[in-house]
Amino acid sequence: MAIEYIKKGMAAENSAANQEKTREIVHDILKKVAKNGDKAIRELSEKFDKWNPKSFRLSDTQIQETISKVTSKTIEDIKWAQSQVRRFAQIQKSALRDVEIETIPGVILGHKNIPINSVGCYVPGGRYPMVASAHMSVLTAKVAGVKKIIACTPPDPKTGLPPAETVAAMHLGGADEIYILGGVQAMAAMAYGAIGMPQVDMIVGPGNQYVAEAKRQLFGKVGIDLLAGPTETLVIADDTTDAEMVVTDLLGQAEHGPNSPAVLLTNSKKLALSIEAEITKQLAVLETADLAGVSWRDYGEIILVDTYEEMVKVADDIASEHVQINTKNPEYFLQNMTNYGALFLGNRTNVAYGDKAIGTNHTLPTKKAARFTGGLWVGKFIKTCTYQKVTTDEASVLVGNYCSRLCEIEGFVGHKKQADIRVERYSIK
Repeated sequence: MAIEYIKKGMAAENSAANQEKTREIVHDILKKVAKNGDKAIRELSEKFDKWNPKSFRLSDTQIQETISKVTSKTIEDIKWAQSQVRRFAQIQKSALRDVEIETIPGVILGHKNIPINSVGCYVPGGRYPMVASAHMSVLTAKVAGVKKIIACTPPDPKTGLPPAETVAAMHLGGADEIYILGGVQAMAAMAYGAIGMPQVDMIVGPGNQYVAEAKRQLFGKVGIDLLAGPTETLVIADDTTDAEMVVTDLLGQAEHGPNSPAVLLTNSKKLALSIEAEITKQLAVLETADLAGVSWRDYGEIILVDTYEEMVKVADDIASEHVQINTKNPEYFLQNMTNYGALFLGNRTNVAYGDKAIGTNHTLPTKKAARFTGGLWVGKFIKTCTYQKVTTDEASVLVGNYCSRLCEIEGFVGHKKQADIRVERYSIK
């Protein structure tokens, strides 16, 4: 297979070194919170966000006061987007069902789908208040039937106040408690239980590399949805699209931050060679060029191959979070690709639709995690738990005899006795 890199991103060893620094920083923060609790949370929030209120949790009155600052049109837009997300989540939930079956006479096996009791939802803020992340986490958890939903987001860095639109989305999505707290300290507070919030069973939501690393280190103490961040995008294109559209879609995701990979994979040499000039042209007028330009410089790639088959092979190896298919036959990739967070098929759609409004969830796997997991969905908030019951003496004896012999093979004497006592008790005398 011929692969030509017209442009290659940062060397793997440099990226690994950056990741190691992130691990150390996050480890130290989590250690401080585990040891000092509320005191550490307040110090960290003051340090990173200049935010140290009497209470990090918004009261009902504060929530209503904050939402009152949002225009009626914005509220209408948020409700429309949430209706799309809710509808698709409800459809997904309907695909889950409890099962119970008698596998052999007297042996009944089943599973129940049980919502997680409590979830902490992180909604990123900072330069970009990620309003849509409230729909994706809070609302989806609500549809799943989660009993207690905690929502966290950092203060607006421009005003030093709660971000009104995000608070509105959290509230309308169904959050039970809303806290203005950001970054690793928010993840730690939800996982350990601090500043008045109860310890949750699971934390979910996207974030920067520090938030993603915090989730990785906290996994086990609490559940997590997946490692989501920084944002990645892969555009697969042939000669049926053009450089303007491709670059718009690449930079549209590169603006997330200075370390958001944006990759073009194409079998058109003409398209591949036209990208850099179009990048320069669009960066000259893009308001977020300070981030998008750095991200493209350090992590952007242009990969040239010959065939659709090679495109699929390379794309599955990249296992990108977002994969946009701008080709003559998008269905080919839907049928043949296996490793991706979400597909966006054809020129009429794009990653921004999925991020903000169309209804699918935008919290998706990054750093090749698409090889083994999909994105956040209603099923992530639901545990599928099995049960069994044996209803006849004959069935207990039948299974017990097999179980006894299988335990003996493995040397589990105590297990064998569990089977043997039932064979003895329930055998027909």
